[in-house]
Amino acid sequence: MGNKTALHDLIGIEHHKLNFFQELQQNIQELKGINRESEDQRCEIAAILDGITDVMMVLSEDLTIISVNRVFEQLFPGLNPIGKKCYTLFRESEHACPECPAFKSLSTNSVCKDTAIFRIDGKNLQFDMVASPLKTPGTEEDRILIFKRDVTMEKEYQAKFYQAEKMATIGVLAAGVAHEINNPMAAVAGFAEGIQRRLTRLDDKIPDELAEDLYDYTNTILKECLRCQDIVKTLLSFSRPVASEFIPVDINQVAEDTLRLLDHQFRRYQQMELEVKLASPMQSILGNEAQLKQVLLNLLTNAVDAIEHNGKINIETFVENKHVGVRVSDSGCGIPEASRGMLFEPFFTTKQVGKGIGIGLSTCYNIVREHNGEIIVDSEEGKGSSFTVLFPL
Repeated sequence: MGNKTALHDLIGIEHHKLNFFQELQQNIQELKGINRESEDQRCEIAAILDGITDVMMVLSEDLTIISVNRVFEQLFPGLNPIGKKCYTLFRESEHACPECPAFKSLSTNSVCKDTAIFRIDGKNLQFDMVASPLKTPGTEEDRILIFKRDVTMEKEYQAKFYQAEKMATIGVLAAGVAHEINNPMAAVAGFAEGIQRRLTRLDDKIPDELAEDLYDYTNTILKECLRCQDIVKTLLSFSRPVASEFIPVDINQVAEDTLRLLDHQFRRYQQMELEVKLASPMQSILGNEAQLKQVLLNLLTNAVDAIEHNGKINIETFVENKHVGVRVSDSGCGIPEASRGMLFEPFFTTKQVGKGIGIGLSTCYNIVREHNGEIIVDSEEGKGSSFTVLFPL
């Protein structure tokens, strides 16, 4: 009897053990399911973040990069950004950008937006930025979530649209200018030639000194009439349709034609000093002559506005490192550091109201890009600016 009781107790113990192990196994399976579900959620979140086509960064309060997404790694391949300052990567600067939306987002505790141009891998890229503060439970330090969307191509197409409108307007105006100026100039030149023919009949009747002055005056009239005709031809070249293929262009000739178009401005301001250095011999580049003249015209006009008609403007052409370059420098007011990153954005301008609408440099930027070139800006506030345009040979 005692043996039966012992056996019964032993069977009960084994039964309890079996139940315990079954419950333990069930709990383990449940934990595995929870872990699997958690892992699936993490994978799903990672897939969502990798599916975002914008550059995404999580920054600390001092703008140290904490984490990034896959697009960031594509923008900076082979670089580990964790622990680095964002401005050292995007601005190559040792100091934070004063206009950074991350600071505004932290100070206002709101979502802030901004647009900026960053030079990455030798190219100017435009980004729309959105910064949002992140409140992390259980920590005192706040973080910032920043999205940067590459809008370079959108801005280029937008600038092309404005340029097309501008060129269409110039075409209409140029046709009217050609008609309204060429006809009077032809009449003035014709009467000047008539005066010269009649002077030959009066050689014996007027003093030699007076005859010499009259010949000089009429020759000057004829010379200036021809110059006006050249100016009209140069103006008309800006309204010609863009060629489907680039042709060899002499950048020295482009500079001379553009300077001729602005000659009246340089003559008007006696305190303005113009220095021209054109490299010789000069190699040709493949491009659209009318568009290249438009680039140089915008740069020279900006230089004239920067010196406020009292200063020095330098224009030079050169060949170096398999590139043809043209540089326009001025001794004007310079460009504030906070504005340099937005120079090539449409409708951004540092000029006073009525002086410009801010599409000149954005148009230049897109024309130069279409020619596989680049624009380099070097400016110091209060000392002047220099714009260097480089084109491949």
